[in-house]
Amino acid sequence: MQGLASTGWQAAAWSAGAMTLIVALRYLLTSGAFAWATRIVRPGLYQGLERQIRQEIGWSLASAAIYGIPAGVVAWGWQQLGWTQIYTDFVAYPLWYLPLSVLLYLFAHDTWFYWTHRWMHRPWLFRRAHAVHHASRPPTAWTAMSFHPWEAVTGALVIPALVFLIPIHAAMLGLVLATMTLMGITNHMGWELFPARLVHSRLGGWLITASHHQRHHENYQCNYGLYFRVWDRLCGTDRGLSSL
Repeated sequence: MQGLASTGWQAAAWSAGAMTLIVALRYLLTSGAFAWATRIVRPGLYQGLERQIRQEIGWSLASAAIYGIPAGVVAWGWQQLGWTQIYTDFVAYPLWYLPLSVLLYLFAHDTWFYWTHRWMHRPWLFRRAHAVHHASRPPTAWTAMSFHPWEAVTGALVIPALVFLIPIHAAMLGLVLATMTLMGITNHMGWELFPARLVHSRLGGWLITASHHQRHHENYQCNYGLYFRVWDRLCGTDRGLSSL
């Protein structure tokens, strides 16, 4: 029995290591792709920021381990022990639940992010943790995961916790993770990826893009959300868009 337990924890450790590697490679490849796109679309935008970018990559790779370890353990538990609410059979829930589950995850993550982000802007926590993220002046395509370990922990736990609470198809979970990665990067890269007709539309007024999050990095005390502007609007912290 003890041998089985030891083997199980070894498998969980391997899963955590593999997931850390996946998160790190995903960051390097995706941020690298958008940094390359920036060189083409906005030549010279990151000129003189080489030292800052090296620091961002260092902090981000440390964050990759903090994100990867709980994700890997949960993935192992799902595959081996059926711990979670992740499912793979499309008929397990109605098809209309597929997009709904994505919205539930994004809204729950956005809610967690908004309130922990505001909390991180309290002076004591800002100086000791969140200042690492705001040391990126201006933010770049490499900034999205540039966190102090304390802050990385607050972000690393939310999706692993949600898979125990809200049923989601494995493919939809992949979509959530892809959205999290892409919006995290594009919101920081210093130029607006999306067309002005979307950013300034009625729908765009509820979504966060680079123009909205850039204002947070300029002002600090506003625009705290991740995906949606709902909490910023409800709490009076929405200060509109930056001119990118």
